[in-house]
Amino acid sequence: MSWTDTTHPDADTLAAALAQILADTIRAGLAQRGRASLALAGGRTPFPVYRRLAEAALDWPKVSLLATDERWVELAHPASNTRELHAAFAAATGVRVLPLTPAEPGPVASAEPARAMLASLAGPFDAVLLGMGVDGHFASLFPGAAELQHGLDPASPDDALVVHPDPLPREAPFPRISLSRARLLRTRRLLLAATGTAKRVILDQAKTRLDPLCLPISALLHDDSAKVEIHWSP
Repeated sequence: MSWTDTTHPDADTLAAALAQILADTIRAGLAQRGRASLALAGGRTPFPVYRRLAEAALDWPKVSLLATDERWVELAHPASNTRELHAAFAAATGVRVLPLTPAEPGPVASAEPARAMLASLAGPFDAVLLGMGVDGHFASLFPGAAELQHGLDPASPDDALVVHPDPLPREAPFPRISLSRARLLRTRRLLLAATGTAKRVILDQAKTRLDPLCLPISALLHDDSAKVEIHWSP
């Protein structure tokens, strides 16, 4: 297991620090490979990071962004993480935001569109920025979901999977498409952003015990192949 743990005095300082880290990571990718790709969490905590990052002077047309997970909704739907990424990166002219779902998804959720899109991204991500719920989930790998064990399998050949949270969150009662743990770990840098006392408690619990079915985030913190850079603020 391997992690670093940085405490920031407030959420604004956390956002500024992560935006700088991601900008530097993009610059390195562009210098070394001529392109860069990031997988980015939804939720309230990371979007101030994205708005700051979008203001950086970068060669945005050579940068690809995608959500770490998505709701099975139309891309124009208010609950769409992809829609929110488009809005957050409005200032990043030319950036590519790659969807995990069709523009108008059918009645049955499918991971095939996401897997096809991910197959077009050769090699590891330059960075993955994860969030974490107060139940210890990351991406859409929720405790209680029937698909959780498959999504956490480090040897899974599937880059993405359908997840049915159980129970469905009241604020977003939709099936999800989630990147798998195996795909999220194929990255040059793995970051985790969290704010608030409740999430501090969950992180500390996850550090002390490996219990991925109850605390999925513990699977990452206790993975010998992963180095998670935790950034937390009150």
